[in-house]
Amino acid sequence: MGFEKRAGENIILIIEDNPDDIFFIKRALLRAGVENPVYFLKNGEEAINYLSGKGKYGNRKEYPLPVIMLIDLKLPRVSGFELLRWIRSMEDPISLIPVVVFTTSSQPSDINKAYELGANSYIVKPFSMEALTGVFKRVELYWVTMNRPAKNFQEVKGNENKGSEDFTDR
Repeated sequence: MGFEKRAGENIILIIEDNPDDIFFIKRALLRAGVENPVYFLKNGEEAINYLSGKGKYGNRKEYPLPVIMLIDLKLPRVSGFELLRWIRSMEDPISLIPVVVFTTSSQPSDINKAYELGANSYIVKPFSMEALTGVFKRVELYWVTMNRPAKNFQEVKGNENKGSEDFTDR
């Protein structure tokens, strides 16, 4: 499994600002045997830049769109809710990326709001390494292996998007 960039693979994008959570997530990903490249971004603003292909993220061969995104709700600069609202307001293919809210909040109001804004799934972060590892085994199995992206998302592969370089096959 890599936390390094490898073009042309099914990228998992995780938006998380807590260094301790990032450490435990990386450890769980390794224990779960996830082999897909995983990119970590530390705030909602950086995620918008990545998805928009702005600045250092302009090269889609180096920074391809992810096959799945996991976002925390409590993010600096742009919150997880604001990020989710922005993603779903964009044109294809960005609006079609599956988004899993991955947060510590189990508040019904947060869960409902996430789904209202277009979340595909909502997972409360478990506290044990065993449970966290299990989450990532299942996330990879379902969202990366079994799930099929929307037709418009698949059609974008190989086409230009808003002046950025070609998307790579995943």
